[in-house]
Amino acid sequence: MKAWKPSATFIVAGVTMGMVVACGAVGSPVPPENVGVNPTIERQKKLEALEEKQREAAAEAESTELQPDPMLQGQDANLPPLRPVEAR
Repeated sequence: MKAWKPSATFIVAGVTMGMVVACGAVGSPVPPENVGVNPTIERQKKLEALEEKQREAAAEAESTELQPDPMLQGQDANLPPLRPVEAR
Protein backbone atom coordinates (compact mmCIF):
# COMPACT_ATOMS: atom_id res chain seq x y z
CA MET A 1 0.00 0.00 0.00
CA LYS A 2 1.29 3.41 -0.96
CA ALA A 3 1.41 6.24 1.54
CA TRP A 4 -0.21 9.50 0.48
CA LYS A 5 2.28 12.37 0.13
CA PRO A 6 0.78 15.84 0.45
CA SER A 7 1.83 18.26 -2.25
CA ALA A 8 3.11 21.78 -1.62
CA THR A 9 -0.27 23.27 -2.56
CA PHE A 10 -2.06 21.34 0.19
CA ILE A 11 0.59 22.28 2.71
CA VAL A 12 0.38 26.01 1.85
CA ALA A 13 -3.44 25.90 1.91
CA GLY A 14 -3.41 24.12 5.27
CA VAL A 15 -0.97 26.58 6.84
CA THR A 16 -2.95 29.54 5.47
CA MET A 17 -6.24 28.16 6.84
CA GLY A 18 -4.60 27.49 10.19
CA MET A 19 -3.25 31.04 10.42
CA VAL A 20 -6.62 32.57 9.54
CA VAL A 21 -8.40 30.52 12.19
CA ALA A 22 -5.66 30.97 14.80
CA CYS A 23 -5.52 34.76 14.42
CA GLY A 24 -9.20 35.25 15.31
CA ALA A 25 -11.32 38.01 13.86
CA VAL A 26 -9.71 39.89 11.05
CA GLY A 27 -10.41 43.60 10.89
CA SER A 28 -9.60 46.93 12.38
CA PRO A 29 -9.66 47.13 16.17
CA VAL A 30 -12.63 48.77 17.87
CA PRO A 31 -11.68 51.88 19.82
CA PRO A 32 -12.52 51.52 23.52
CA GLU A 33 -14.51 54.77 23.68
CA ASN A 34 -17.20 53.14 21.45
CA VAL A 35 -17.51 49.97 23.55
CA GLY A 36 -19.08 49.44 26.93
CA VAL A 37 -22.04 50.50 29.01
CA ASN A 38 -21.42 54.27 29.23
CA PRO A 39 -21.26 54.92 25.46
CA THR A 40 -24.39 52.81 24.99
CA ILE A 41 -26.28 54.79 27.64
CA GLU A 42 -25.14 58.09 26.08
CA ARG A 43 -26.32 56.95 22.63
CA GLN A 44 -29.70 55.95 24.07
CA LYS A 45 -30.09 59.31 25.83
CA LYS A 46 -29.31 61.17 22.61
CA LEU A 47 -31.87 59.09 20.71
CA GLU A 48 -34.50 59.66 23.41
CA ALA A 49 -33.86 63.42 23.35
CA LEU A 50 -34.20 63.46 19.55
CA GLU A 51 -37.43 61.45 19.70
CA GLU A 52 -38.81 63.78 22.38
CA LYS A 53 -38.08 66.82 20.18
CA GLN A 54 -39.85 65.13 17.27
CA ARG A 55 -42.86 64.31 19.46
CA GLU A 56 -43.03 67.92 20.69
CA ALA A 57 -42.81 69.24 17.13
CA ALA A 58 -45.57 66.86 16.01
CA ALA A 59 -47.78 67.86 18.95
CA GLU A 60 -47.21 71.55 18.21
CA ALA A 61 -48.02 71.08 14.52
CA GLU A 62 -51.14 69.15 15.47
CA SER A 63 -52.33 71.88 17.83
CA THR A 64 -51.88 74.59 15.19
CA GLU A 65 -54.10 72.84 12.64
CA LEU A 66 -57.26 74.67 11.61
CA GLN A 67 -60.22 73.78 13.78
CA PRO A 68 -63.31 72.73 11.82
CA ASP A 69 -66.25 75.08 11.64
CA PRO A 70 -68.76 74.14 14.36
CA MET A 71 -71.63 74.61 11.86
CA LEU A 72 -70.24 71.84 9.68
CA GLN A 73 -69.85 69.25 12.43
CA GLY A 74 -71.04 65.84 11.30
CA GLN A 75 -70.61 66.50 7.59
CA ASP A 76 -67.87 64.65 5.75
CA ALA A 77 -67.54 67.13 2.92
CA ASN A 78 -68.98 70.39 1.70
CA LEU A 79 -71.24 69.42 -1.19
CA PRO A 80 -72.61 71.75 -3.87
CA PRO A 81 -76.34 72.53 -3.72
CA LEU A 82 -78.62 69.95 -5.31
CA ARG A 83 -80.03 70.68 -8.72
CA PRO A 84 -83.23 69.19 -10.06
CA VAL A 85 -82.70 66.25 -12.42
CA GLU A 86 -84.41 66.84 -15.74
CA ALA A 87 -86.35 63.90 -17.08
CA ARG A 88 -86.49 63.13 -20.77
